[in-house]
Amino acid sequence: MLKRYIWLVVATVFFAFQIFIDSAFALELSDADRTVQLNEQGDKVTLSLKQAKEGRRLFGSICAQCHPDGNTKTNPNVKLGQQDLAFATPRRDNIEGLVDFMKNPTTYDGEIDIAELHPATSSSDIFPEMRNLTDDDLYNIAGHILIQAKIRPSWGRGKTFF
Repeated sequence: MLKRYIWLVVATVFFAFQIFIDSAFALELSDADRTVQLNEQGDKVTLSLKQAKEGRRLFGSICAQCHPDGNTKTNPNVKLGQQDLAFATPRRDNIEGLVDFMKNPTTYDGEIDIAELHPATSSSDIFPEMRNLTDDDLYNIAGHILIQAKIRPSWGRGKTFF
């Protein structure tokens, strides 16, 4: 019986710590940090704290297994850093470009459809984690990627995995 209470206390402390960390993350992001490029025309948008937090959560649960710290396990040459996203064809250094990629992914040069290889809403039959994502969810994930590329110098600049 004592062992159950110990596990209950440990679980409570763990979840309380997670709530504290998530709240601290959201409070640390200024409006400038949350302002990212919306489209190729250069329009800007400021994500709300709620959108930034939701994008972080979704990225962590769906994308981070293949893209830890903005790197790409399956292709270490293509990362989620600002420069890598800007040089892709079409450009992916904006929310609309990233949302389009998450719907219909193509190779870095934009020539070949890779929906059978990369999770996408267009291939949700192969990648079930994409089935329930709304356009707002994709928008928030894209915002998270761009915020991280903006505020974390190490984002997408880590070691290769092979």
